[in-house]
Amino acid sequence: MAFYEKYTGRSRDSFTSLEDAQQNYRLTWPDDFNFAYDVIDILGTEKPDKLAMLWVSANDEEKRITFGDMMTESNRVAKYLYSSGIRKGDPVLLVLKRSYLFWYCMLALHKIGAIAVQATHMLTAKDYIYRCNAGEIKAVIITGDGDCTEHFDEGADKCETVGLKFVTKHKSPPGGGWLDFESGFEAMDDNWTRLTGDEKTMATDTMLMSFSSGTTGYPKMILHDFTYPLGHIMTGVFWHRVVDGGLHFTISDTGWLKSLWGKMYGQWLGESAVFTYDFEKFDPTDILSKLDKYKITTFCVPPTMYRFLLQQDVTKYDLSSLKHCCTAGEALNPQIFEEWKHYTGLEIYEGFGQTETTLCISTIYPLMKPVPGCIGLATPGYDVRIINEQGEECEPGVTGEVCIAFDSMETRPRGLLKGYYKNPEETARAMHDGYYHTGDTAYRDENGLFNYVGRNDDVIKSSGYRIGPFEVESVMLEHPAVLEVAVTGVPDTIRGFNVKATVVLKNGYTASDELAHELQEYVKKNTAPYKYPRVIEFVDSLPKTISGKIRRVEIRQNDMNKMNK
Repeated sequence: MAFYEKYTGRSRDSFTSLEDAQQNYRLTWPDDFNFAYDVIDILGTEKPDKLAMLWVSANDEEKRITFGDMMTESNRVAKYLYSSGIRKGDPVLLVLKRSYLFWYCMLALHKIGAIAVQATHMLTAKDYIYRCNAGEIKAVIITGDGDCTEHFDEGADKCETVGLKFVTKHKSPPGGGWLDFESGFEAMDDNWTRLTGDEKTMATDTMLMSFSSGTTGYPKMILHDFTYPLGHIMTGVFWHRVVDGGLHFTISDTGWLKSLWGKMYGQWLGESAVFTYDFEKFDPTDILSKLDKYKITTFCVPPTMYRFLLQQDVTKYDLSSLKHCCTAGEALNPQIFEEWKHYTGLEIYEGFGQTETTLCISTIYPLMKPVPGCIGLATPGYDVRIINEQGEECEPGVTGEVCIAFDSMETRPRGLLKGYYKNPEETARAMHDGYYHTGDTAYRDENGLFNYVGRNDDVIKSSGYRIGPFEVESVMLEHPAVLEVAVTGVPDTIRGFNVKATVVLKNGYTASDELAHELQEYVKKNTAPYKYPRVIEFVDSLPKTISGKIRRVEIRQNDMNKMNK
């Protein structure tokens, strides 16, 4: 019996149709379910030599990590963090890029019952201050690569709750209060016993806290409990179609929840190894060579990356090991679908979800065939509907909001958020009247397939990143030349969308290419560089509502009108 069947009661191949799966797919779990103990430690004990991860560095150093290794090394890390004072419920910020240490830390935090908080290595001091204070972060574990620790230390005195700072990959004894992470956990033995009493973890306890991209304010903090990994059985086993003993490759930095979609929970529940490539910069020829060399069996990247891969001579690489391919993060262009199928013989299966959910709309092989331009049907386990402003279901062809129906928090789909941390107003706004409101819009065609339209808020999706306008605007407003600014997305054939800043200057400043470049560099310096506006337009005024709110939608529409002329 496949491991995931312990929680589903059936194999994926036992479902005869998508309707069968939607009606009869069920999850069960014990009250104290904990992925680290109940999945990894069992696999580590029963199949200790089975490959869990093939990790490859930017310099092509290889590290093969078995399920036995994952169990013992996470025990060491748990023991070290616990001995350092980390306890159940403590939020711990992880900034580890694509290091295999990330997975040791995640499993260790699960074992302790501490709350894992992922973050990208591209954060600046301003970003760290907000995240640490808003999330009441107790400890940080940050890579020694680059200048991440320097950025953190620039604002460390304003991070009110952080009491412990661990640094990895440090070549000399760290100073400034930093603790050498590797020497600390490697000094521990691997004897660790599941915690009991008040320290015992329960399935309803908070396991993850993830920061969303803010639109009208700073990022929200999304809470997931210990049943969240079970929601990814559909992601890894059914959608990614991972192969028991195979090698799955999802390209994602560990700073984003997508890394948990494609590099951990569902894949290991399906007993597939994950391929982790710790590269510095995406290079399509390099990725193609890795697919060839390591005989990747299942593969998932955003549409933008497929586009870059197809700009190369794909025929130079042996991709015959690939059995299944998926994509998510933005709409898939039908041309990319057809070109990839031409070169590999494989169709690309789309999926849709959010930081607040697991995979909730998808095309699942072989239960349905992908249709270019459509994101699929409701994923088994989710009841997805298109709702209008009156709370009624839309007719086919009518655009409305994508909403997920649920009866109660106790019976909600596994993978759907618990709520927003210390933000009952936002939780109530998103979860009411029997629905979770995604904020995304779509319509259903005559065959019932969902066709994605876009966000009904202002998050920009660029090259797989989700960028909230507010954070970019708040940085730009600190520049002495900027009076007002609105940040929007403008369509781009390569990135999906470019970040655009529409700027009103203060008196005494004149629009110029030089000033535009200065503003771009200012944003790169003061927030994560991927957020900087590639397009800047200087205007005399911004469109606003009667109440004075900036109408970003009008700016986007004007840009579309210009493009369509």
